[in-house]
Amino acid sequence: MPNQSQYKPIILIVDDTPENIDVLAATLRNDYDLKIATNGKRALQIAQQSNPKPEMILLDVMMPEMDGYEVCRQLKANPVTSNIPVLFVTAKANPCDEEQGFELGAVDYITKPISPPRVKARVRTHIALYNQSRLLQEKVKERTRSLEQNRLRIIQHLGRAVEYKDNETGAHVIRMSHYSKLLAEAYGGNPEWVEMVFNAAPMHDVGKIGIADSILLKPGKLNADEWEIMKQHTVFGAKILVNGEDDPMLKMAEVIALTHHEKWDGSGYPQGLVGDAIPLEGRIVAIADVMDALLSKRPYKAAWSLEDTLKYMDESAGQHFDPALIKLLHQVMPDIEKIRSAYPDEEHSFQAKCITPR
Repeated sequence: MPNQSQYKPIILIVDDTPENIDVLAATLRNDYDLKIATNGKRALQIAQQSNPKPEMILLDVMMPEMDGYEVCRQLKANPVTSNIPVLFVTAKANPCDEEQGFELGAVDYITKPISPPRVKARVRTHIALYNQSRLLQEKVKERTRSLEQNRLRIIQHLGRAVEYKDNETGAHVIRMSHYSKLLAEAYGGNPEWVEMVFNAAPMHDVGKIGIADSILLKPGKLNADEWEIMKQHTVFGAKILVNGEDDPMLKMAEVIALTHHEKWDGSGYPQGLVGDAIPLEGRIVAIADVMDALLSKRPYKAAWSLEDTLKYMDESAGQHFDPALIKLLHQVMPDIEKIRSAYPDEEHSFQAKCITPR
């Protein structure tokens, strides 16, 4: 690991024309470590998989197969790469093109042919702003920690209220939120997003508050009409949380409540979403929720063994679950087993340990 005096910020240059790459590289190589991609697909791979991540992406617009606008759209939609500043460097000089770039989340727009001093100045300014923004975020996080902890306690109690009503143990909502966090971290999400998943996951079943006890607590199998009503808990949950537009965490909780019963093959509910159309946080919580439910004893079933549970999860990859996330599930299993030991079910008691936010 280089010391601070040796460290150079990492910049990813994306352009399909070697001459353009050469000009940008010559302009920046003395002050930055450079990564190169000659197409959009490769750029997304580098941005997602590199460790450490690039601190800026210089992105051409006119590229074959996937243009720069689509690359930027995917970067900003992915929590792994959404925080990386994107600076368009392009021959498209129309104001409408520039406007589109900014609407997609770019921090700047430079037209070709480039002026090396201008590129240097813009890059230096935006990296400084990026670093300053990260420092400010840390300070804000420290100052609001007490408020967040109080809010989290309320969220946990709300989640536990659902567990009471649903005749499950209070430890379930704690365990599955930790599993969700482990999967989000393994996926490579930025720390703020991972923490939001952790805090929002306990509210996944809050909509069950709106389901009649005669259905929710029915000891036997639900009939078709009752099952249609039960499925509405996803919609009820989203409606309960819908006023969270100004709070990203509550907005995520709304999405999770609505989508955690969607299935990768489109056979889930309430919308029948398929594959990547299911929000990532919904896909993560689906795995965490089902896995813990299978491993846990319920009034209507015995606890499954870990071997049988993992076999079921693997067999359901590509049908119920995101196959890529199931692979990550195996990676985090040692930590999941520690969580299961730390938060056991307690018969006739909901006095499980509280999640302690960092």
